[in-house]
Amino acid sequence: MKPEFIWTTAGDWFATRVGDHIWDMTKTWVAWLDGSDVYTIDGEWVGSMSRDSRILRPRSVSRKPLRNDIPKEPPKPELPGRPPLPPMFSELNYATVDVLEEDPDVFKRVSDMRPDMD
Repeated sequence: MKPEFIWTTAGDWFATRVGDHIWDMTKTWVAWLDGSDVYTIDGEWVGSMSRDSRILRPRSVSRKPLRNDIPKEPPKPELPGRPPLPPMFSELNYATVDVLEEDPDVFKRVSDMRPDMD
């Protein structure tokens, strides 16, 4: 499968999508897609993949329930070392948030929706 680069609105390469899986810059599996919805490997919804390869969400949106049907970690694909030049992105209106600019550590933490361990 051909890799697709995921960008911030500023034009920074943030991750790489291969199929329905998202890999970060260190080639670690960090998220998966269900349709256009993006979920962390912990099952938390973070936003939707736009047609121009950004992860966006409405500014005021109710959180979706935590998913427990997380797929198994896929085998690591051959990922590119460098991206091409970023495309020109349109401006976002106030009601839409670029998740990766608003919260760049979204894929690095455990979900606060996960129940505590006993």
